[in-house]
Amino acid sequence: MSKQQFEAELQQKLAELSKDKQPERDLWQGIELALASQETPMQLESRGPRVAGSKLYAMAATFAVFAMFGWMVVNQQSQALVGDSLVAALSEQHQQQKNALLVKFQDQPALTQNWQEQLDELDEAAVAIKSALENEPNNMALLKMLQAVHQQQINLIERVHSAKWSQI
Repeated sequence: MSKQQFEAELQQKLAELSKDKQPERDLWQGIELALASQETPMQLESRGPRVAGSKLYAMAATFAVFAMFGWMVVNQQSQALVGDSLVAALSEQHQQQKNALLVKFQDQPALTQNWQEQLDELDEAAVAIKSALENEPNNMALLKMLQAVHQQQINLIERVHSAKWSQI
């Protein structure tokens, strides 16, 4: 069946449908019951202040919960690391990771002799990036570069001290 034939058959079937759809049962009873069960403001007042007061307490509690969540979000955002504190935290974390690796591999012989020079060059690159970040502390490109230099240092330490038989 082609698309045109399908469209034509669909249009024909739609045209054959009856325009009036009658409900399967009488709906007025349900509507009348719903209207009768709705309370007017006068009926609410006649039930007493206890019910009206509990609604007021519920609204106040809801407002308090939302206010508390809002305050927590604003407070948490103000404590987020940005700028210089982010750079300092990244540097501190990297230094701890680097020191842990150096301690781990201190008894293993290095596969190359100039790996310390390479590590120093990467340190100089990190210092240059950090000085650039002092002028633009929220520059994402510089932050990613700093992370890449840190990761290169970690990779260098691991590769230099990995066993010869594990290398391809």
